[in-house]
Amino acid sequence: MENPESIRLSGLARRLITDGLLSEEEALSAQKHAKKANQPFVSYLVRNKILNSHDIALVASQEFGVPLFDIDAMSMDVAATLLIKESLIRKHHALPLYQRGNRLHVAMSDPTNLQALDEYQFSTGMNTFAVLVEEQKLTAAIEHALDKSNEKFDDFGGADLDDIDLGPDNTTERKEPSTADVDETPIVRFINGILTHAIKSGASDIHFEPYEKKYRVRIRIDGILQEAQSAPVNLGGRIAARLKVLSRLNIAERRVPQDGRMRLKLSATKTIDFRVNTCPTLFGEKIVLRILDPTSAQLGIDVLGYEPDQKKIFMDAMHQPYGMVLVTGPTGSGKTVSLYTALSILNTDDRNISTAEDPAEISLAGINQVNINPAVGLTFSSALKAFLRQDPDVIMVGEIRDLETAEISIKAAQTGHMVFSTLHTNDAPQTLTRLANMGVPAFNIASAVSLIIAQRLGRRLCSKCKQSENIPVEVLLEEGFTQTQVDKGMTIFKAVGCESCTLGYKGRVGIYQVMPISEEMGRIIMEGGNAMTLADQAEKEGIDDLRKSGLKKVAAGMTSLEELNRVIKE
Repeated sequence: MENPESIRLSGLARRLITDGLLSEEEALSAQKHAKKANQPFVSYLVRNKILNSHDIALVASQEFGVPLFDIDAMSMDVAATLLIKESLIRKHHALPLYQRGNRLHVAMSDPTNLQALDEYQFSTGMNTFAVLVEEQKLTAAIEHALDKSNEKFDDFGGADLDDIDLGPDNTTERKEPSTADVDETPIVRFINGILTHAIKSGASDIHFEPYEKKYRVRIRIDGILQEAQSAPVNLGGRIAARLKVLSRLNIAERRVPQDGRMRLKLSATKTIDFRVNTCPTLFGEKIVLRILDPTSAQLGIDVLGYEPDQKKIFMDAMHQPYGMVLVTGPTGSGKTVSLYTALSILNTDDRNISTAEDPAEISLAGINQVNINPAVGLTFSSALKAFLRQDPDVIMVGEIRDLETAEISIKAAQTGHMVFSTLHTNDAPQTLTRLANMGVPAFNIASAVSLIIAQRLGRRLCSKCKQSENIPVEVLLEEGFTQTQVDKGMTIFKAVGCESCTLGYKGRVGIYQVMPISEEMGRIIMEGGNAMTLADQAEKEGIDDLRKSGLKKVAAGMTSLEELNRVIKE
């Protein structure tokens, strides 16, 4: 009758006993201690010098009919290594060698470790096949491969990517993430590296994009998207899961878009917030992070790029006891920074300031900020109604989207409150006609709106490498410069490019049309005048449109004609 103890022996242990390399007692003892030390059986034998790794490999090859492979003879496929979590590779002491279609070949020193093959197959969805490798060579190959995979995602330099404090923004509503293990290296280091690289580069957005044969990461610097990094396409799901867990999103839901926030603590005094949005695409979820730097609201009005006369008009309007200031422009044109700059100036102990935003992008102490949540009935209009019952002095509405919000905002401006908001129009005169098209009575528009600011952001020329260029007078006049400007003489600069900048540009400068609503403009609005009539009146009153304001920036050497033509059409 068979000894009960021998029933616990693995197939490889039995063959080692049969070949006289181990006694039954030695095999049982080794297997028991290996389990206690949480080590594979073969690893325990070699590390404790009980048997030679080459002898074990020869026995395993003969017993199970698996050819012995010399792993030193091949170059590692880092992409295959990245298909499996590092924790799983170390747990099973089995290394993904290479992928061929839907077949994943795994290097192992013990081919009886079927659990490893099953878990790898479940993790990747591929068919897994064992490749027999000597234990000592396998150990060295695993360490080398994992080091290589970390290097693959550590091309940013400078930051200690393991010590970055990255987690959910605790100001948001808590959602319980799945228990899936996505907090792993190298995914963690890859994401940390991308985030720190984007912040150091002055990026405004980060795009994580899955495609059929490529996973691309792009960052938007000075308004222009550029590729920052790529990753094996198989890692797309794990990258998305990591970002969703950090943002307290549902990682099991991949069919609908989701919104969240997360926070990166760079130091004791420096914290960056990210607004996160996911969107399902053909090959996985695209995730876009908007970088929200609270210090951008504390830059001060002097660095935003307003001309002296424009700055005075803006400052005078914001310090009025009541009225409405509207800021207009496309997404990414700096409207939020302009509004928050005004709020920061007005943020004193004697003022009650409330904001309704979708969502609140920058957190400011001393200001009561509300995140709009239509799912529970918290809309711009309902938030505004609540504000008016809370003794406000200054109100900021993230965006006027409908007639109800517009009417409540105008009512607030007419009843002793200062109201700031945004609209999406091309220039200042069109903002007034947009309100009229929404259904706001002309009298209310004329009496409530005190100032409209239209703005764009253009890339600022690098001061270290910009070069002057000779442009014919005829071309300058066609571009919009006046004969007086040309006669006075001016130097036009072009972008060149150096180590200190990106394609000849570094940072951005605001281009503004600052249009106060005069009595004559109010009369035109009351008579039903259109945007063209209002634009003509603004020109008569000496108000520069966006084009003329941009040409002043070109003449001052801040930006180039090429960049001006990119952001503002003639």
